[in-house]
Amino acid sequence: MQFKAVLGNAKHPEYGVANIPFPIPMEQYESTIEMMRALEIGDALERDCRVEEITHGWPILKRLEKAAVNIDELDYLAKRLDSFDVGEADQFQGMAAKLDVSDMTDFINLSFCCQQATVITDFSDLNTAGRDHLMNLNGGTMLLSELDKADGRAVAIDLILHEEGTVTPYGVVYDNGMRLEQLYDGRYLPGYYYDHCVLGVAMTHKDEPESSEKITWLYLPMTQTQIERAMLRAGIDTYDDMCLRFDGSEMPNEIDVVLDFEQENLGSLNEMCKTISKLDSSDLPKLAAAVTMAKPEYAMQVQHLAEQLDLFDFAPGAHSAADYGRYMITESGHFEYDENLAGYYDFAKYGQERMEHEYGEFTDRGYIAYHGTLSLDEVMFGSQGERMDHFMGGMGGME
Repeated sequence: MQFKAVLGNAKHPEYGVANIPFPIPMEQYESTIEMMRALEIGDALERDCRVEEITHGWPILKRLEKAAVNIDELDYLAKRLDSFDVGEADQFQGMAAKLDVSDMTDFINLSFCCQQATVITDFSDLNTAGRDHLMNLNGGTMLLSELDKADGRAVAIDLILHEEGTVTPYGVVYDNGMRLEQLYDGRYLPGYYYDHCVLGVAMTHKDEPESSEKITWLYLPMTQTQIERAMLRAGIDTYDDMCLRFDGSEMPNEIDVVLDFEQENLGSLNEMCKTISKLDSSDLPKLAAAVTMAKPEYAMQVQHLAEQLDLFDFAPGAHSAADYGRYMITESGHFEYDENLAGYYDFAKYGQERMEHEYGEFTDRGYIAYHGTLSLDEVMFGSQGERMDHFMGGMGGME
């Protein structure tokens, strides 16, 4: 569920306002920040955007109207709320009303714990209310067999008679002992995967201990502006000041094991992720096989392999000459295959003959062959300028 916010500059109302959709679409983030800059607001850290109005979807957020917010905090909250179902929306708004929440930090923290509460919105269906209450008490997970045995109506009546509920515009709220946990400290936003990302990275200042909770989470690929603002929030001035740690990946394991986060720079990782994000999911096994064959050592090299996948032929699942020949004849699209003549094809012979005249190998993913004119090393390292950029720290000339 999305909402819109009308944001302005409290010090200069004459500058006008901007109507921003939240969560901010990835493709609109850069232009949105430019719009904020034109109004002389939108700082990476300060709460300098005055909320003139909140519209669509979340009445409780109207409590933020006339308050100063940080645009990235508001975007983060919107991403949290966008994943909520109807029941979670009732829990969030009901608990916010019960606790009289009006601060951005508290709203963000509430999004992580409101699911513990029970909110009854329909007293004509106490069986469902009671079953929902049992789920809430058990952290949202309960064996279906146990839930089916429960008398939901009796559970709901017991709750109503013996626990103190708070009447709110969003239903009658029972907090079940919930406490507003301080996951967000006003600076370091908790890790949260909203969109699909290629690579999740935990970024800390190099002077922080390994156990530090002062983590800024990166969800690659990101725009240059997003990275720069994340660095500002983390208190990191240059790439040399940061420490990166692997958190999660949608890439094949063959790529994950290549990456050495103590040696990689953020620019190269981001460019690699940009390239991989443009691939179809069906291309990922092919890239994994190409990585196995070429044995890259850096993200930049993986990126160049991904850019040049058309130079490779790949037979997924092929682990013998016969498998390879069968794939090329029946599935590759290079031939018109007549299944009525299947008994006359010598798949093994054809596969072996192809293998003898090309540079290829079998991998766990299947057979892969390279047909480029440059050596694989030349393909992976790209131009001299790219090599220099990689080893000097990469991306945009930031120091």
